[in-house]
Amino acid sequence: MSSNESKLLRAAFIPTFLTSGFAILISTFVKGFPGFLGAVLAQFVVIIFFIIHIAVSRMTRNLDPISTMAMALFSYFAKLFALGLLLWAIAKYTDRSTIDRITFGITAVALTVAWLWGEIASFMKLRLHLPLPGSKE
Repeated sequence: MSSNESKLLRAAFIPTFLTSGFAILISTFVKGFPGFLGAVLAQFVVIIFFIIHIAVSRMTRNLDPISTMAMALFSYFAKLFALGLLLWAIAKYTDRSTIDRITFGITAVALTVAWLWGEIASFMKLRLHLPLPGSKE
């Protein structure tokens, strides 16, 4: 029996990989190799960040709500800091002709929408019942 997190992860991967394949193809065709690098980097960042999200969700499933919220906030701010550091390093150490920034941004947004769409669709199919405060479930 697979966990709910595994089902959410599997359902989110499908639209994300389809979208990323399409984005990489279009970016390479329109912008060449810099577009390809921007799209691949966006795919890497989005997938790693959402896998971390699912992993934190899985790790905190049996913790109390305060600990779960603390872990979620910590992972959010750690990912935000890491993304800022990555974007700073790209801007500082690569030339604009190496990685296309516009392609990176558009692809990252498209992949985020695809991931969330897959995760929401899976969540609606799972029909998870969340325990209310004070209930024994």
